[in-house]
Amino acid sequence: MTQRTIRSALLLAWLVAGPLAVTLLGQGTETADQPFGPKFPKLDSQATGNWWEVKNPKLLVPRDQVLAFAVYTHDRGVLKLTAQLYPLKPDESREVRLQLQRDGQWQQVATEPVNELGWSAHFRLADWDNTQNVPYRLLHGDDQTGAKFEGLIRRDPIDKNEIVVGTLSCNSSRTPGPRPKMVENLKRQDPDLLFFAGDQSYHHTQHTFGWLEFGVQFRDVLKDRPTITIPDDHDVGQANIWGENGKVAATPAGPRGGFFYPPKYVNMVQRCQTWHLPDPYDATPIQQGITVYYTNLRVGGVDFAIVEDRKFKSGPEGKIPKMGPRPDHINDPNYDRKSVDLPGLKLLGDRQLKFLNEWGQNWTGAEMKCVLSQTAFCGAVHLHGTPENRLLADLDCNGWPQTGRNRALREIRRAWAPHLCGDQHLAVVVQHGIDSFRDGPFGFTSPAIVNTIYGRWWHPLDERPGPNPIPGSPLAWTGDFEDGLGNAITMHAYANPENRQDETKRADGYGIARFRKKEREITFECWHRFADVRDGDKAQFPGWPITIRQQDNDGRKVVGYLPELVFSNQKRPVGPPSQATLVRPGGPVVQIVEKATREIVYTVRPPSSRFRPPVYAPGAYDVRIGDDQPTRAVLQDLTPAPAEVKREIRIEG
Repeated sequence: MTQRTIRSALLLAWLVAGPLAVTLLGQGTETADQPFGPKFPKLDSQATGNWWEVKNPKLLVPRDQVLAFAVYTHDRGVLKLTAQLYPLKPDESREVRLQLQRDGQWQQVATEPVNELGWSAHFRLADWDNTQNVPYRLLHGDDQTGAKFEGLIRRDPIDKNEIVVGTLSCNSSRTPGPRPKMVENLKRQDPDLLFFAGDQSYHHTQHTFGWLEFGVQFRDVLKDRPTITIPDDHDVGQANIWGENGKVAATPAGPRGGFFYPPKYVNMVQRCQTWHLPDPYDATPIQQGITVYYTNLRVGGVDFAIVEDRKFKSGPEGKIPKMGPRPDHINDPNYDRKSVDLPGLKLLGDRQLKFLNEWGQNWTGAEMKCVLSQTAFCGAVHLHGTPENRLLADLDCNGWPQTGRNRALREIRRAWAPHLCGDQHLAVVVQHGIDSFRDGPFGFTSPAIVNTIYGRWWHPLDERPGPNPIPGSPLAWTGDFEDGLGNAITMHAYANPENRQDETKRADGYGIARFRKKEREITFECWHRFADVRDGDKAQFPGWPITIRQQDNDGRKVVGYLPELVFSNQKRPVGPPSQATLVRPGGPVVQIVEKATREIVYTVRPPSSRFRPPVYAPGAYDVRIGDDQPTRAVLQDLTPAPAEVKREIRIEG
């Protein structure tokens, strides 16, 4: 809409209905220069309207380079790929073509329009054969002189025993430019999956520019492997988010809950960062029409649940008393921790708890499981922002509300899954406690990629280790602690900044998680931003690497064992017919159900054809068995016995 058209519309409104109509029209009008409405004229302004007049050299690239990068995933026979472009000029094509290389020849398979909000194009190919590596290229404009971007769609590494995940977050925009050492290291470690947990950009109201900056920094590793990117608070322009199912937030700080910027902007951010993920478990939008993306992705036999831990969470302001400098910061040592855990407060929300419950019971294509989200299920931080700013509790973390936190951890524990996240800027590995110390799953929070904004430290006030410190750890303050919300955590490792004025001592970096399917082990690695991975484990932060067993993610005390299950005829193929020679290393799915309460204790795929189910309380149990879900056979009224008592039940078929 031109300015002349706007003036004509305002005059017509005045003549027909008077000044009130003009006021209403002015509030609701969106134009090419103000696509998010007149209330937010600067929102994404560097990439909208006459963007080229801003003369940002990082956006005004040579026209044969307007294809900036691409991200993709594939699962359940569907490839989804997002092509990210620099802003286009009015006379340039609004289409992108996707070509695949088959038998040495490029074949065009799809053409998709470019969305001018965010400048992305989205490709979805059904009946995708994930057993082959397939080179791809994206084309814009003329075949000879237009833009081109190439990469590789990797086959699913189902035959690999070790699946490697790079886990990263918090990419400070105050240090622009390339991330060469980190990209070089990642290419050497060659992860099968990349996970960016949020805050890919801190440009707040200029997401398109920030997203392009991030993508160009990492495109050499993004282009050749499946990638999960999920937005966090700074990606959508807020200091923090307590989404409260999509209500309108009062301020960008957000403590009353909701989203501050228009849903059109929020949805643009989510479209650019998450469209390429598998389709949502339940795509029903929340309030204001804000979209959701929580889903799961299977890579190489590891099933990753992707959770939105901000979107449904209750905001603290107006619900609990202010007990610190901000509604979400508590520094009153006399406060009652239970007083902030009010009935009705939400963390993941009912929809996502239902998703996690069903995901934990469905092991189709999975040997192991893992949960991914933005932030940690505890407050494993003492000092915030500066070494002088000690807080007792930060309600921005998933340690609050405590009841919601424990409900989420119980669902994660039922799948013997670890949790990977970012957001906190401080790298830690903890084992969560739910009812007691060490009875819950492990969580690995990756360090900030680059942290020039807000440092955090693990630093107990008495500078002593907790009870039961980690044997052999080089770190002083490991062991059992309660966070400021009363949540039990066992600190295994932390990477405090040594000197935030020196970027080489700021504890920036990234994480690696290795899932070994035959051994049912997970190893967490933590690498400094300037490390050289060729130097081996000595180049990691002190305290890493850390290796756990899959079953350690359910740390409840074993009181006995049900009879050993011995499965015959377990050589069932994995994947499509073209992979018929691949055989699942583990047994069928086993679910343990407490008879009296009907509560699912856990659902797992054992690593072999023999499995002796542990249980954590006396009583009777039902055992449900199935190929991929526990629906094929039921053994009833089994009771535990001590470890030295040998019993077995043979399961045929």
